[in-house]
Formats: sequence, C-alpha cells, structure tokens
Amino acid sequence: MRRIVVFSAIAMLLITIVSFARAMSQPSNVGFGLRAVEWLRDNGAAWLVSDVERAYYTLQSPSKGGKALKTLPTVGAANATGGATYQPPPIAPAVSPPLPGEGVWHGTGPVVRGASPVLVTTFRPDPNFPQMVAGVAWIDTSRAWIQLYPGRYEPPGAGGATAQVPLALRSGLLATFNSGFKLEDNRGGFVAFGHVYAPLRDGQATLIRLRDGTPNLITWTGGPDPGPNVELARQNLPLIVSGGQLNPALSDGSQWGATLGNAVRVWRSGVGIDARGNLLYAAASDQTATSLAQILQRAGAVRAMELDINSAWVTLNFYGAPGAGAPQKLLPNMPRDATRYLSPDDRDFFAVYARRG
Repeated sequence: MRRIVVFSAIAMLLITIVSFARAMSQPSNVGFGLRAVEWLRDNGAAWLVSDVERAYYTLQSPSKGGKALKTLPTVGAANATGGATYQPPPIAPAVSPPLPGEGVWHGTGPVVRGASPVLVTTFRPDPNFPQMVAGVAWIDTSRAWIQLYPGRYEPPGAGGATAQVPLALRSGLLATFNSGFKLEDNRGGFVAFGHVYAPLRDGQATLIRLRDGTPNLITWTGGPDPGPNVELARQNLPLIVSGGQLNPALSDGSQWGATLGNAVRVWRSGVGIDARGNLLYAAASDQTATSLAQILQRAGAVRAMELDINSAWVTLNFYGAPGAGAPQKLLPNMPRDATRYLSPDDRDFFAVYARRG
C-alpha cells in the first residue's frame, strides 16, 4: 500500500509538472506570472486564487477622501467630433466643482459621413474617492458597427481563429475593447460570425448584433440557439442596469462571477446601450459591480452589463488615424499596450469599424 501511495503521488506530480510546462510553453501575449495564475485557476485551484486575490485587493482598497485631482487625463481630440446630427449630452459631474473638460465628449480621429463615430470622455464618478477617474466611450451605431472575435484560447474550442483584428479590415478600424469573463466562469453563451461556440443561456445579459449591423443589449430569453439573423452574441452575468435603473440584485455577490463577486474593488469594465440604440463602454480602477453600474447609468445607459475585470483584461483602445494608426488608450493607466488586439490575443474581444454605407 505504501508503494502504491508513493507511486501514485509521483505519477500525479509528473502529470502536474507536464501540464504546467505545456501550458507555459504555449504562445501567449501575457506574462509568465499571469499565465501561472490562470493555470492554477483552470486546474482545480480556482478557490485558492480567488481567496488570495480577494485578500490582496481588500488590502489594496483605496481609502476615502484625500486630495482632489486638479486635471483629468486628456483623451481624444477636442475638435474631432464633426457635425453629428446627434451626440450625447455631457456627463453630469459627480464631484463638485467639475474640472475643465470633465464629462465633455471628444472625437477620436477618423470621421465617417461628417462626424466622429467614437467619442470619449473622462470624469470622477464618486465624491468619496476624488482621485478616481472613469473613462467612457460612446459609439454611434449609425456610423459604426461591432464584431466579436474569438481569442487564442477563449472561447474554448475556437482554435485561435483570428485572435486579432484582420489586416484586411484595419483601414476601417475605429476602436477595440475587451469582452467578458471566461465562459467557465460565467457559464454563458458565445456566438461569433453566426457560429455558436457555446449555447446561449436564458436570463443572461447579452450583447447581440444582427446581420444588418444593428446591436442590442438585452436579457436573453430565446433559448440556446440565436437563429440565423444573429451575427454575434456575447453573454456575461445578469444585466447591471435595466430600464435605466440599477439591478436591485447587485448586492447579491453570488450573481456576479465565480472569482471576485460584486464588492471587491478592482479594475472593471462594462458595456451599455443608450435610449437611441448607441453603445457605451466604461472602465475604471477600484470599482465594485455597483459603482460600475452607476458609471454607466450616469453616462446614459438604459441597459448595461459587466464585461471583464482585473487590470490584465480591461482594455479599450481607439485609433486616431486610418489603418489602426495613432493608437491611444481610453485611460492612460490601463496596463495593456495601446496596440493590443493588433496581434494575437489570448481572450476574445470586440472591434469597432466604420459603417460606410
């Protein structure tokens, strides 16, 4: 029996070493440490990783108060909005007095039919934390359309299809932004280019795009197969904003992910839709699910869902020149490069293109 136990332990150790070595040798655009953490999470130690992350982020949680900022990050170009027939009103300040340009929309470069389809702004979302800055992007869906791309490893089984913005489409590229949680964490559906990689789940928040380019953000009730008219569908937990109001279940941590739940302050991102059918993306550091929902609500979202969280995964980049030229981050303290998604990426993501017709 002792020999059996010893040999079994040695065999398990060898299997573990081989699995880890194989994972670390695979192509990736993230560092060794993050890949090691992801391997632990995927191989039975998710509880340990989550506990360590929760303790770390709790210790690093910002204190209330402190000196207020004197300036905000400069994003976009003040004179690039063009002559849009409609653009959203400035975001009402949450901190008084407002800083110069706070909540005021700026264009990002390429103009489509006389206007910039992607506008960006920054503002301070919480008077209790006057140094926090949220970044928001507004996407004019009459001048732009979105596409969902599988990453190198997410969703599972995609086989790394595409995993980056195709070279042939970069002439019309306006922006790129991160998608949602790994499917094993949110147990949601995934549809790209009309292909169902994971069946849709009723009750989940779902960003969809129809074949004609029309996007929507809804609570899905249509069963596992979206049908032939849906080009893309990405699910991620329940809606955090519905009917312009915060989801009353935001206080229920069990609904907001298997890793850090709703209350731990980390980098968070989300996507929303306004009353006119235009899309909003928001991101900020040190946010809870509730505070992220409040950012999107303040920006004008009538429905919204959380996207990915943690600093390694939260990204929105926009491009100041055609052909993915002059890339810039939505917030300068976003850790990933402004050229992310222009080379193969481990996670799925969204690209925003000019709508020429």
